[in-house]
Amino acid sequence: MLRSLSKTVAMVDGCFDPLHEGHIAYFQEASELGYPLLCNIAPDTWTEKKHKVLLSQQQRSIVIDALRCIRFVHAAQIPTLEVLQILQPALYVKGSDWKERGGIPQDEQLLCEEVGIEVRYLDTILNSSSDLIKKWSAK
Repeated sequence: MLRSLSKTVAMVDGCFDPLHEGHIAYFQEASELGYPLLCNIAPDTWTEKKHKVLLSQQQRSIVIDALRCIRFVHAAQIPTLEVLQILQPALYVKGSDWKERGGIPQDEQLLCEEVGIEVRYLDTILNSSSDLIKKWSAK
């Protein structure tokens, strides 16, 4: 599926566990950039590096696939770098929090430059899944 969408979609990616209003704003704004939106969902093994998994990747895929602004869902079993290599989206869309951290990982940035993927940062940070879990765990 990924190769057939090359250069025709914008891609967002992340854990999205738990899904919150900041993610929805991110998806909505990304979907208005002129390309159908593909959401690359991180595997549970990646999410576990951040916190205990609340919704499995399969559950997150079902929820996100139901959103109007998402055209395609990809439940990743490979690192984002490999997804970018195969898909080569027209746009790779990230939240501005990534820009504040110095941008996407260097290997992803180099690949994007090499194959002509435009990286776009959106200022839609309204919440944090990790912060929500910390608050919930403290109760």
